[in-house]
This record gives sequence, structure tokens and C-alpha cells, in this order.
Amino acid sequence: MKNAVDTATGQSPVTPALDGLDALVGAVDGQVLLPGDDGYAAECSPYNLAVAHAPAVVVGAASAADVQAAVLFAARRGLPVAVMATGHQGSPSTDGAVLITTRRMDDVSVDPVRRTVRVGAGVRWQAVVDAAAEHGLAPLNGSSPLVGVVGYTLGGGLSPTMGRAHGWASDHVTALDVVTADGRLHHLENRPDSPDADLLWGLLASKSNVGIVTALEFGLFPVTHLHAGGLFFAGEHAGAVLSAYADLTANAPDELTTSIALTRFPPLPFLPDFLSGKFAVHVRFSLLGDAATADALLAPLRGCAPVVLDTVAEIPYRENAAIHDDPVDPAPFVQRTVLLREFTPGSLADLVDLFGPDSDCPAHIVELRQLGGALATNPDLPYAAAHHDAAFALCVFVIGPAQAGPASAWTDRAFRRLEPHSAPGTYANFVAAWDTDPEDVRRAYLPETFARAQRVKATYDPQNLFRLNHNVLPRS
Repeated sequence: MKNAVDTATGQSPVTPALDGLDALVGAVDGQVLLPGDDGYAAECSPYNLAVAHAPAVVVGAASAADVQAAVLFAARRGLPVAVMATGHQGSPSTDGAVLITTRRMDDVSVDPVRRTVRVGAGVRWQAVVDAAAEHGLAPLNGSSPLVGVVGYTLGGGLSPTMGRAHGWASDHVTALDVVTADGRLHHLENRPDSPDADLLWGLLASKSNVGIVTALEFGLFPVTHLHAGGLFFAGEHAGAVLSAYADLTANAPDELTTSIALTRFPPLPFLPDFLSGKFAVHVRFSLLGDAATADALLAPLRGCAPVVLDTVAEIPYRENAAIHDDPVDPAPFVQRTVLLREFTPGSLADLVDLFGPDSDCPAHIVELRQLGGALATNPDLPYAAAHHDAAFALCVFVIGPAQAGPASAWTDRAFRRLEPHSAPGTYANFVAAWDTDPEDVRRAYLPETFARAQRVKATYDPQNLFRLNHNVLPRS
């Protein structure tokens, strides 16, 4: 709807809460859409279809000025504001709210001298990977090339390619632009003497709780190739593979970033026979190093059980998405995460019992991502991701809304059993859409991080305009 006025009556076909919509339409260069308008459903549709969205109005922002106009429109009417770039992480329903989509803000600009890149709020990772590769550089991107850069980074950003070598993506943010609840646009530089240090910290600690980021600048690394790929094993060998993986991670160099996934594949015609309808174990491997080092590190894994498929090889960095080979089509899924302090014989036995071939695990994917290395070396930066005493992030994924309820209850029981091995907090980007109870949100943070996040929230969004998220309530 760029034309909000009914030509027959001369009036705007809106509810009283949306009076003044024509002024918003006139102020926005992108799209302004209401329920029933052509394009409304597509504009509101996220990658993760677990939660449907029916906002009172959706603003397809094309610029920071569009975001400002939408925020001011909502604030003056007491409507909550939500933001979506790609919608990979499930979020609370935006029904009745003002939803701002940022996919049109897709500029990417690389500075090869400073080794930085500036991106618009709607940019996806593959665009950054490709632009950086032209200059022999690479970012700390996510596993899927379709994930939005901004949301991923504000949640910490756990890179499956170079995370243990270079840390969290949020550690390397150099600047950003953000619209706060008063409609102001701020440019923030990440430097110790910045007068806006609290606001920058709050964005990197609580995602969209204190504003809507319209542009982000961050560091790149001089990397052109990886030794990377995966090893697949039949699920019956899960115990042996997990044991070998525990040995690998116990002595892994920081240049090595890995994960292991226990996956129960549905019977799908496009999958190879060894995966379709099968339970399989997938070790993901990414090394900043040479073939000899890779082979030495992988030898125990390759020898612990028959390898069904081995794809580890030297690859151009721009092909790193093949390591995880994440799905590209939207689907409903729920993710839950717990952090583990250790990988001991006791935790190994619990993992095999809970998630292995003889378990009653209802989850489609159970993934263990190794932390440590550079991910644990910035204790003075207590961002949302800064769980420096955790050794692993255990992520449970369930696909399909029908399974979500029973699987969530089962996962709660599994996580309670893992409590002796657990670390406090969780990984912000893998919190489920409905884990929005204040105590659920509080548990996602370290205590001192959460207290500071509440103070920043009280300063920049005291009316809690940005609350359709994993909401940090404002506290002075």
C-alpha cells in the first residue's frame, strides 16, 4: 500500500489507532502495507515459520529515515515496534504492532585498507562473503548464507568458520547506526571514550531491545581459503564418534572451529540414500591451516568408525556455506540451547543416552558447537555472547509446529539432566520464540550483564516500545 487513501471516500481505511497513516506513507520511500494489501503477507513472512505475523502495519524500510518515520508513528500511538530482516530466529508474534522490515537496506561497502565492511540492516551473509572475497578478506559469518548480518551480530555471532580463531562477531563491531525509541538516529563509534558507549553496549547485549540498527560496520580478516567440510557417519556409531570428537576438542588449536550434529533426517527424495529417513552423525570441520595439519587432526575421527562421506578439502572461503549445508527454504522450527562447561566421560554418557541411537529423542537435530579459544578471551566485554566459562553450546532443533510442544517439554527434562555439566546463560541467537517469560530472558544472561542491560533499556526505551523480542524490562 503506498496509496493509503480510499479514492471513493477520501478517507484512510484504517482503525483509529492508525490515524495519520497517510502522513507515514508520504514520509516513507519504501512500502507501507496493511492487512489485506497486495504484498502484505509476503512482507511479513519470516524464514522461520514457527510464528505467524499479522502486524497492524508493516513498513518495508528503504532507509534509516524510513525507520525513523515508522518508530515515531508507533510511539505517538502507543504501538509496539518490531524489526525483521530475514526472520531466521523465531520471535514473538507482532499482531497489532508496527513491524519494520529491513531487507531493502542491502548496501555493502568494503574498505580493504582498514579491513572493514559497512552493511545495511537487511544484508545477508553471502553478500558480505562475496564482497570481502574480492579483496582477499573474510568475515565472521554464520553457517547459513541467508542469515541476516545485523541480528546475528547483535546476538553475539558464533562463526562456524573462524570463531575460535577470532572470537565473537560482536567483538569486532567498529561502528553502527541506530534509531532509538525517540526517533533519533545515532552514529556510534566503538571506542573507549565514546559518549554513547552504554547505548552501543546495550545493542550488543540485548539485540533490538534498545533500538533498531540501520547500518553496521565491523572488521574483516585476511583469509581466502579454509581446510573445511564434514564427515558423515551412520547414527549407530554416535557413541564412538562423540568420544573421538571429545578427544579432538580437548586439544584443538584455536585455528580449528568445529561442531557435531546428531540428525534424524526425514525420508525425502532429494536426500542421498545414506541420509534419507536415517539417523546420521555429521562432524563439521573448519581449519585455518594446511592439509597435513587437517589430516593429523582428523585421523582419530576417520578411524573411529566407518566414514560414509568425507568432504573435507581446501575450499575458497566464499564456499564456506557447504560446511553446514543449511536448508535454504523457509520452514517452521524451534531451537533451544544450553551451555556446557565440560565434555567429560559423564557428560558424554549423558549425551549418548539422551540423544543417541537408542534414545527417545524427538528432536530432528542436536548440535554441539565447541566454544573456547578466542571466544573466551574477552571477559571485559560482557555482551550477550560473553559466556567465557562455557566450553560448548548444545542446540536442539525441532522442525514443524506439531512437534514443538512435546519436544519442548522433553528438552526441558533433558536440559535438567545436563545441569551438572551446564554453564550459566545461553546463546542469544538460539533462544526459542516463546521463551519470553521474564525469568526465561533473565536466565539467558550473566547476572551482571542483565542488570546493566536493564539500566540501558531504562535510559533509551523507558516505555518499552521495543518489546516484541526476548524482552529486557527497563529498570533504573
